[in-house]
Amino acid sequence: MTDSSIPYPGQPATADGSTMVAWVETHIGEAACGYPITSSTSMGQAFEVSVAAGKTNLWGTPLAFFEPESEHSAASACEGYAAAGGRVTTFTSGQGLVLMKEVLYTIAGKRLPAVFHIGARALTSHSLNVHAGHDDVAAVLDCGWGILMARNAQESADFALITRRVAEDTHTPFMSVQDGFLTTHTVEDVFMPEPEFMKEYVGDPRGKLKNLMDPTKGYMSGVVQNQDSYMKGKIAQRAFYSLLEPALAESFTEFSKQTGRDYGLLDCHRCEDADYVFVGMGSMMETAEATVDWMRENTDMKVGCLSVLSWRPFPGPQLAKLLSGKKAVTVVERLDIPAAQSNPLAAEIKAALFDALSAAPGYEKASGPMPTVWECSGGLGSRDIRPGDIKALFAHLEKGEPGPAGRFCSLGIKHATAIPMADDPDVRPEGAFSMRGHSVGGFGSVTTNKVIATLVADMFDQKVQAYPKYGSEKKGLPTTYYLTVAPEHIRTHCELHKVDFVPLNDVHAFKNGNPTFGLVEGGTLFMQSPLDDAESVWLSIPEKHRKIIQERKIRLYWLDMVQVAREVASSPDLIVRMQGIVLLGVFLKVTPFAERSGFSNDAVLEGVEKSLRKYFGRRGEKVVAENLECVRRGMAEAREVPREVIESETTLSV
Repeated sequence: MTDSSIPYPGQPATADGSTMVAWVETHIGEAACGYPITSSTSMGQAFEVSVAAGKTNLWGTPLAFFEPESEHSAASACEGYAAAGGRVTTFTSGQGLVLMKEVLYTIAGKRLPAVFHIGARALTSHSLNVHAGHDDVAAVLDCGWGILMARNAQESADFALITRRVAEDTHTPFMSVQDGFLTTHTVEDVFMPEPEFMKEYVGDPRGKLKNLMDPTKGYMSGVVQNQDSYMKGKIAQRAFYSLLEPALAESFTEFSKQTGRDYGLLDCHRCEDADYVFVGMGSMMETAEATVDWMRENTDMKVGCLSVLSWRPFPGPQLAKLLSGKKAVTVVERLDIPAAQSNPLAAEIKAALFDALSAAPGYEKASGPMPTVWECSGGLGSRDIRPGDIKALFAHLEKGEPGPAGRFCSLGIKHATAIPMADDPDVRPEGAFSMRGHSVGGFGSVTTNKVIATLVADMFDQKVQAYPKYGSEKKGLPTTYYLTVAPEHIRTHCELHKVDFVPLNDVHAFKNGNPTFGLVEGGTLFMQSPLDDAESVWLSIPEKHRKIIQERKIRLYWLDMVQVAREVASSPDLIVRMQGIVLLGVFLKVTPFAERSGFSNDAVLEGVEKSLRKYFGRRGEKVVAENLECVRRGMAEAREVPREVIESETTLSV
């Protein structure tokens, strides 16, 4: 399919998964009933901002937002709104989703086609964690909802549309799931679905949805049923679930026809001739794809990966057909349920393979031997799943020797069940440029990183990926943020261990961590420093890191960004955050993108202003102008420590 034949390819932009969901829901939805919980809060905030601004949906209906006292009440409010014939959503994560569980059953039982957006989050058990896990979604698998699992920001928007269409066509509620923080807060290059397409693809809710509360049309729902009736009603609901796969197939086909983006219940990558297959869901699967490609080019192993995009309905026959005849399969899940037969996805895959082996109805009889199935836990609480972990796991499959827990293993930790990493290949796209910043929560650095990503994508025609790393505590504590720029889509969703530029907003970064870790030969280090002369700046760096800077021939820059912000900001409460924006100017000065583009400084600043308006325009012209001045001064005033100062110490010892 050529680009010219695609009616609605989407509007190029940069956005995170939360923004993409809000873009869709504020166009096609009518109401949201939400209660804030990390990492889904930003979706609800964006919807509520649209309500406050008086926005209407594509059919002219004013949007509404309700915030009751808990997630359980939010789900109940959604149930009522949907029962009255409204198109409704909510946004939740972790324990919030589990708290809704009682209501999820009744929404499904009443055939109410709501769509809930989930920022999948590790459940609080032995400790609290606000980051990615799939145990919250696994906890509600039995509630009768359809469930699609997105791998990136683009899919979070696309699945928002697909789930809505299928939900209303089949009278079955759906969850559209993305990984908390790893997708909800990761800015990527995307195509925003056009309003015209969304209107056409989903349709006017007033012409599709049924008002069960209409007193002129009697309808029985949610009543008491005893021994004579309950079971008949429950089993009768299977008729609705038999519609799901055909409806999804039709919706995927139409979506592909209109947008050029292809989806299915599964996405198989280089599985056809693979001996060993990595199976999983969510953002880790893009890292797996990049690693599989690297291994195909650099090793003799025939490896592949299989993304499960639809957890409900579960594509058992399709999975069995694709995995039959392989030597071994590993199912990697962001959860661990030790008392179960296996973790949930692995257990269902094993059952599907057995059905294929026994030629169960609906299954194609297995033509070859059944693969050995290994189950693996990885990425819990956003623990890194690195290319080196995936490579080591494939080597473990090839070896085929059970460990202390039999055919169960874990990734990325030190434990008896863990698969140790031998090496960690760089699977970023060729020509990639990466940055890792060290800052403090509340300094505005995460927002600056998003602005940089937007600017680079818009002005320099590059693909981007920007994401933060911080703990549950956030404000006032160390924060790390990452940015990768490349000529093609960036598939690695893990911390960067090879970087070209390291900015230090945090003056204590050398004490709190190892900011020179992974900084490449000839890379660039920038420091926030109030010092006036290059020699003092150089000597303020701990000796260990001065040695590394010398050996790797790292370029060193500094600027007192705090002072610049203090002089520019008209309001004291903006000073802390504006120092982060000064870094945007520094970035443009010390990285190659502005110079390669051939743009003049004025042209670059015009592009900067456009990006700043995207993030700060609603706060007024004065705020935009002050941020732009911070960028201009960052470009003009950042200074480099001369090489002769760095090389003047020739007898440093660690």
